[in-house]
Parts: sequence; structure tokens; C-alpha cells
Amino acid sequence: MNGASREALAAARERLDALTDNTSVDAARLADELAAVTALLDREVSLRRVLTDPAQPGEAKADLARLLLGNQVSGETADLLAGMVRSRWSQSRDLVDALEELANIADLTAAERAGTLDDVEDELFRFSRIVSSNTELRAALTDRAATAEAKSELLRSLLGGRAKATTVRLVTRLVTAPRGRSLESGLESLSKLAADRRERMVAVVTSAVPLSERQKQRLGAALAKVYGRPMHLNLDVDPAVVGGIRVRVGDEIINGAIADRIEDAARRLAG
Repeated sequence: MNGASREALAAARERLDALTDNTSVDAARLADELAAVTALLDREVSLRRVLTDPAQPGEAKADLARLLLGNQVSGETADLLAGMVRSRWSQSRDLVDALEELANIADLTAAERAGTLDDVEDELFRFSRIVSSNTELRAALTDRAATAEAKSELLRSLLGGRAKATTVRLVTRLVTAPRGRSLESGLESLSKLAADRRERMVAVVTSAVPLSERQKQRLGAALAKVYGRPMHLNLDVDPAVVGGIRVRVGDEIINGAIADRIEDAARRLAG
């Protein structure tokens, strides 16, 4: 997103945060309703164009949104959508992307309240590694000829009883409604949202051998010093890693022999 859409999304996220700060609001239900509105506007191109038409008064678009939703969703969801259509969007599709992001954030908020957000982060990362290493599974989950119900059933057999409810919900929505994204990029976006919810950055750490608890703690502390934010480590083991360890934070890759080298770099950067 750029320009007006970025500003509109930021405002919508602030409204969602203010809404979910009230613990009486059912964040999981809110996520389901936002996902349903996302699906509706993804299908109905002409409708979303009307709701994002800059030539139409914002209040008129808000009234139309409420009229269309009727009693099908809660007042909180209707208010969120009304606020969003009052904003200006660079492209009509940006509104749908924003609604989908809000749905995912609401689900992560539900996990945060339940004290399972860390587990969800880890499960999303582990699932992404499984998908990337299993071509048959990836093919089944991305098969355009397969029905949404068939994909949902496959995910239930894989994750049911093994992953948190939020993880299952997020992955199921992604797989059954990819909206043009690859499975890998969708999972990465979900991981970033989960990290943002905790105001942390995500470091993908690939090491030749498993790191000890002490090494993980030192590495996390060192990276936090370098980047100035708490750091969540997603750990992977690959004997072929040159130098013993590779750390990726966003688009930046740091190579080093052992965690000590990263820690030494952090000390030098800190002066």
C-alpha cells in the first residue's frame, strides 16, 4: 500500500486496537466477521469500488456499508467498516487487504488475551518450514482444483489437537482464501503480524547444530541491542550452513561462526 491507503490502514488499526482494548469485545468473533466481510468485498468488485469511490461523500458510504451488513455482523464490525470507507484509499483492493489484516490482528489479539501468542508465533514458523520441505503437502494445500472444505479437512487432520485454535484459524483462512498470494508469503506475513503484536522483531536463525539455551539467550539479547527492539527467535537447523550460523532479520542477513561473534558486533555497535 502507499499514500492514502497507508494512512487509512494505520487509522483502522488504531480503531481496532482501541476496540479490542475493551475485554468485553470478543476478538475471535470480530476476526470471523471481518474475514467474512473481506470475502464479500473480494468477490463483489463493483461494491468495493462504490465503497472506495473518492467522489462519494464518506458518510454516504458509511451508511451504505451499514445497510449492506444489516444485522449479519456485530455493531463493532459494522463501525469498523464504516470508519474505513470514510477514509480515502489509493485502490479499491487496498480496502480488502486492510480488512483481511484487521481480521488476522483480531485473531492474534484473542491469542494474546489467552496467553498463547508465543505458541502461535512458533507454530506458524514450524508450519512454514514443514510446507517448504514437503512438496506434496504444498501441492495439496495450493491445488486450485481442490475445494475449500477439502483443504480445511486436510488442515484439521494435520493441526487439529496439535496447534492452538488461533493458528488453525489463521492458516485455514490463508489456505482457503489465498487471494493471489503464495502460501509462503502469506505465512511470513502472519508471522510478522504476530511479532508486531508483541512489538518484537523476528530473527530467523539457522544454525549447523541446535543452539543451547544459553546461546539463544545471548543471541536474542545481542540482536535486541543491535536493532533496539525485543527480538523473537525462530530457530532452524541446517548442517549445510556455512560458518555455523545465519541470522535473517527482515531483508538483512548476518553470517557468523557462533553466537559470540554476533554479541561482539553488538558490543562494538553500542560503543
